[in-house]
Amino acid sequence: MSLNTQNPLPNNSFDIKEILNTYTAYAKWFVLSVLVALVVAYTYIRYATPQYAVQAQIQILEDKTSGSELDVFKDLSLFGGGKNKVEDELQLIRSRSNFIRVVKELNLNTKILVQGNIKETELYKNPPVNINFIAADSILNRANLNFFITISSSTTFGYTEEEDKPVKIFAFGKNISTPIGDIVITPNVGVFESYKNKKLRISVKPIEDVAQGYRTRVVVSNPGELSNIVNLTLEDPIREKAVHILDALVRIYNENAIEDKQIIADRTSNFIDERIANISSDLASVDQSAQDFKTEKGVTDIAAEASVNLNVGVANQQELANARNQLNIAASMQDLVQQQDSYEVLPTNVGLSDPTIASTTDRYNQLVLERKRLLKSSNEKNPVIVNLDQQIAGLKRSMQSSLSSTVNNLGLTVNSLSGQQARFNSKIYSSPANERALRDITRQQQTTESLYLYLLQKREEAQISAASSSPKSKVVDKAYSISKLPVSPKKSIIYLASFILGLLVPFSIIYAKELLDNKVHNMHSLEKVVKNVPILGELPRLSKKEEKFVVKEDRSVLAESLRIIRTNLDYLIKSKKKKEGKSNIIFVTSSVPGEGKTFLSTNLSMILASTNKKVLLLGADIRNPKLYTFFSGGGDIDKMKKPSRNKDAGLTEYLYDNTIELRDIVNPMLVHRNTIDVIYSGRIPPNPAELLMSDRVNDLFSKVSENYDYVIVDTAPLMVVTDTLLISEFADLLLYVTRAGVTETKAVEYPIKLQEEGKIKGLSFVVNDVDASNLGYGGKYGYGYGQTQKKWWKF
Repeated sequence: MSLNTQNPLPNNSFDIKEILNTYTAYAKWFVLSVLVALVVAYTYIRYATPQYAVQAQIQILEDKTSGSELDVFKDLSLFGGGKNKVEDELQLIRSRSNFIRVVKELNLNTKILVQGNIKETELYKNPPVNINFIAADSILNRANLNFFITISSSTTFGYTEEEDKPVKIFAFGKNISTPIGDIVITPNVGVFESYKNKKLRISVKPIEDVAQGYRTRVVVSNPGELSNIVNLTLEDPIREKAVHILDALVRIYNENAIEDKQIIADRTSNFIDERIANISSDLASVDQSAQDFKTEKGVTDIAAEASVNLNVGVANQQELANARNQLNIAASMQDLVQQQDSYEVLPTNVGLSDPTIASTTDRYNQLVLERKRLLKSSNEKNPVIVNLDQQIAGLKRSMQSSLSSTVNNLGLTVNSLSGQQARFNSKIYSSPANERALRDITRQQQTTESLYLYLLQKREEAQISAASSSPKSKVVDKAYSISKLPVSPKKSIIYLASFILGLLVPFSIIYAKELLDNKVHNMHSLEKVVKNVPILGELPRLSKKEEKFVVKEDRSVLAESLRIIRTNLDYLIKSKKKKEGKSNIIFVTSSVPGEGKTFLSTNLSMILASTNKKVLLLGADIRNPKLYTFFSGGGDIDKMKKPSRNKDAGLTEYLYDNTIELRDIVNPMLVHRNTIDVIYSGRIPPNPAELLMSDRVNDLFSKVSENYDYVIVDTAPLMVVTDTLLISEFADLLLYVTRAGVTETKAVEYPIKLQEEGKIKGLSFVVNDVDASNLGYGGKYGYGYGQTQKKWWKF
């Protein structure tokens, strides 16, 4: 194997060939895993129940009436309308209540299945028997029962509630007592004959559970965000059953929408009726208020009456002014006549309307003027003047009487006209208030009346809208089977998935194993850890029947591996000779016991001795000596003559007893025609570390180095005890044995660290117990040249 101390590839290089070699080494497991996966896939496909896809398509209609019957109030701005949202409708279609109604209508919670050798098949159309439940729906809807029947004849059948129990014979049409109540089973004439002696299983499940199962399986989707189209898809073993389910679901969805609209319409009508009744009462009250107001005020038309009162008031005002003027004139005339003592002319044409007074006044003035004219030529005693005086006095009295009567009459007229004027003024002044009050009453009357008429109109519109309510959706495609072939199981996909799974399982296991692996497996994996430290080679894993020792002219893989190690070892020894002189003391150690250091020491001695070199094998592991067991198996191993004195002495005796010489502990051995000298470890001392610090150790290694071509020293494990470190200064080369699948990579770092610290020198590695597939670089360049190799497919 390679002694190149330079790593040819960077530590982080990605070697695809190495990765492939890692997995191709387990090729037989990949093939086996794929075969098992394909067999499982075939079995699954053979016995899986085929599923058929059924699809229906509907279009969600935009409700132009917005909020349906509630839109009768949109003029009042009480409610707002909007378009149906497809996302909400998808959830309404998938509502639990819809599926419960579907299950109830199609009786999906009761199944009749005919049993086969491995699987059972549901009988949906034309089952051989009809099951009639006498129990109440409330009990049946929650029932969970399985029972078995076997049709034995045209009139009887066997019944049992447990598959393995004996059946009881019942006649068709008889009541059968079950945990959920009595049932009656009747034959389906024309069909049940073909199911004689076949076992049927009748399964009754709770309606809610069955509805939830179909609710999960039915896929309701919208192909586009702005589309009103809804696709409903269901996969079921029975195509006809799936068609019925989807059609029923769409129908129930539309029926629910119409029922909802009818409920809203009824509630709207009831609300409007209640409001009409209240408003009718309010309207009657307002009408009565208007009537009472007009009756109380004595008006019919306030504006017309106000105009009449105003005109009459003006005329009355004029009459009143005239009457007052006449009264004032008459009163003035009366005062003037009463105050006049002499005969003076009275004013005429003063405006009195009484003609008698005017004529009397004229006559009076004429007589007074006549008297004055006569007095100019006569005296007062003149009979003519006396007669005139009498006439004037009579006229004066007559005038006073007329004026008095006129004043009284005019006073009454003024009082009467003043009263009338007050009444007219009262009516005129109260007219705006009455008009405002009547206007308030009229406004309330008009408002109530308009609302009353509006509600009457909307009630009729609501009933018309409810009567013409349309479904929410339009059926584009009734439920139909997408394909005559089942959509599940898909053979090609299952076989492909099983093939991939068959590859993935061993791949995952190997990947996880490699990911968690921290062990040395061969020389190539060790090179990644040790870097610049030479690796002399690797030893193959031996079976129990294979020979543990190499023989002369041996062509086994073990012998070839040891020859490679010998060649690389000689190369290192020659290199050290040029620098340091003779370098023939070789220590063999390991991290812990059981890694094969004694096995390597023994066989390395054998392979070196086969070149006619003088070889000494020294057992320096004085705590747990194993060397003796390798040469105590008999066979082709013979002990040659040795001095009788101290024949059982070994290394510990030599170090302890100064009287013992080197020749006393050397044991010549003939192993498969290879001659080597062996020094056993001797008895286990109580103080091995102190014994190895003896001065005789230096003397021993000096002598054996001079007397032998190779000195192979089997030492104690380096990480367990300090014995090897105590004598490491005498080693020219130190072979560190690692065992494939046992030695951890962190353990390899320990001797490298010791060499960097100068505690050991001449470090090199050997990998032991390597699997045949890993020998060489990932098994690609293996050993056994010239031998017939077993093919990878030969297990």
